[in-house]
Amino acid sequence: MKKLTTVFSFLLVVLLMSSCKNDKSLQTYLVDTSGKEGFYTGDIPVSSVLSPKADVADDVKETMQSIKKINVVFLPKTEANEASYETEKAKLKEIFKDNEDYKSLMAMKLKGMNVSVFYSGKTEAIDEIVAFGYGDQNGVGVVRLLGDNMDPSKIVQMLSSVEMDENSLGNLGNIFNAN
Repeated sequence: MKKLTTVFSFLLVVLLMSSCKNDKSLQTYLVDTSGKEGFYTGDIPVSSVLSPKADVADDVKETMQSIKKINVVFLPKTEANEASYETEKAKLKEIFKDNEDYKSLMAMKLKGMNVSVFYSGKTEAIDEIVAFGYGDQNGVGVVRLLGDNMDPSKIVQMLSSVEMDENSLGNLGNIFNAN
């Protein structure tokens, strides 16, 4: 009887340990960095960043309305936090490496930064677009657009038809500008 109890206890422990996933996710990263010293973090309403030009088509306005929220996390690189910069860059690279949830859309160099853009959802109905960037002059960060059934071609059209309102972002408006 004692052996049977030991075997069941062992099986229970193994079952519990295997059910507890320690997957690193973007959502976990966003929560963990919120309020962390040295980071700029925030949830930005779309209306405070994007304002339509007067002659914008109705489908562009509809696309803007499909975007619900923008999450931003950024760690500026300084001499004092170079180790933190490398650690955070490695964490974000690991999140996107071989991740089944995020599909790579493109990678580019922009203003001295390496930028990778990912999406989740179906190609014709995207639910999330994520831009992950890092650069030795600027720092490391991630911007996430959350929405419902966003059409990628309409997103590109929208971005060329809107004005970015940096004044309404406060300090976050200059995050990716070179130092």
